[in-house]
Amino acid sequence: MTTNAAGTAGLLADRYAPDPDFTVIRHRLVNADAATTYAAVRAFDFLEVGGPLVRAATWVRGLPERWRFRHGRAPGRPTGLTFDEMTDGSDWVVLGERPGEEYAAGVAGRFWRPVIEWLRVEASEFAGFGEPGYGKIVLSLSVRPYGDRHSLLTYDIRVTLTDSVSLSRFRLYWMVASPLIKNIHGATLRTIARDAERAETGMS
Repeated sequence: MTTNAAGTAGLLADRYAPDPDFTVIRHRLVNADAATTYAAVRAFDFLEVGGPLVRAATWVRGLPERWRFRHGRAPGRPTGLTFDEMTDGSDWVVLGERPGEEYAAGVAGRFWRPVIEWLRVEASEFAGFGEPGYGKIVLSLSVRPYGDRHSLLTYDIRVTLTDSVSLSRFRLYWMVASPLIKNIHGATLRTIARDAERAETGMS
C-alpha cells in the first residue's frame, strides 16, 4: 500500500526498505534553501508536533502502556526528542545520513500490539533482518533543492513485515492507525517548514 508520491531512487530508505508492505510518503515545498531546511530537519524535536488530533492520537496510543504501569512508575516522558536523542540509548538505530540531503533511522518490533515490543537491530543487519513475527520501520526525512530559493522536504515512512501472519495483523492495525499517522506526518512537515522559513528570514 502506497500513499502519495513514489520514493526517489538512491534514497537511504530504498536501501533499507526496498520493497515495503506499507508506505506513507508526503512532500512539502519550503520557502527556504536546502541547507537551511536540512538544518531544521536535524534540529527538529518530535515532541514539538502539536495540534489537537496529534495530541489525542499520541495520548490514545499510550493508553495500554499507562495501564500496564498503573500500579507502579511509568517510564518518564523525555524532555526532547531530536533524531540524535531518539537513537541514543533506545531501540531505534541510525541507518545512515547523507549530510545536507537525507537522514534515516529504523527499528524492528511488534508495533501493532497494544503494548509495543521493540527490538533493536543494528544498521549492518537491518536490511537482511527477517526473523518471523516482526516488522521493520524505516523513517526517512530528505531535502532537495527546488529552484534557487526553495526546497522540497520529504517525509518517508516504510513498514516491512517478516511473515504473512504479522502482515495480516499489521494490516488490521493499519486500518485504524494510518489516518492518525498521516496527520502526524503533516504536522511534522509543517513544523520543520516553519522552523526553516523562520531561520531563512532571521526570525527567532
